[in-house]
Amino acid sequence: MGAQVVSVACSAAHTFSKRGCEQITLVEGLGVEGDAHQGTTVKHRSRVAVDPSQPNLRQVHLIAAELLDEMAGLGFALEAGDLGENVLVRGLSLIDLPRGARLRLGDHAEIEVTGLRNPCRQIEAFRPGLLKPMIGRDAEGRPVLKTGIMGIVLRGGLVCPGDAIAVELPPEPHARLERV
Repeated sequence: MGAQVVSVACSAAHTFSKRGCEQITLVEGLGVEGDAHQGTTVKHRSRVAVDPSQPNLRQVHLIAAELLDEMAGLGFALEAGDLGENVLVRGLSLIDLPRGARLRLGDHAEIEVTGLRNPCRQIEAFRPGLLKPMIGRDAEGRPVLKTGIMGIVLRGGLVCPGDAIAVELPPEPHARLERV
């Protein structure tokens, strides 16, 4: 079995966690219909405070279900949507994708990967002790931010649990993901 969507979530308010849904609608150039982060310019409150005219590179947040499994092994029971993701996926190492990778979810929706989600203190406030294991180290000692990836919507469409995910890599050389 290949990569697939496990669950989808949305929140019209700026809440840390998002509520699970039967489906979400991705809107080209905007993000998840009805989500607080939908729009062409930044919606993340800390980024709006710095410069509200910045382009929104965080329209859709994706997390790997394997991360929830890893955290469960450390004693942190997490449910889909708890970490604020719009799309929970299984079978795809999201944080290892290069910038510019394209993900086709289901038959129509397409997302371009823009970067990594930065683990923030809200994770610690949500579950004390959870922030530390969300940041690992690679073989060179560089931080590995495990809290998922962000993307922009290139092509809209419905996304539902069970949808297959196809990956198209950009031309080489591949650019490593950085925080957005």
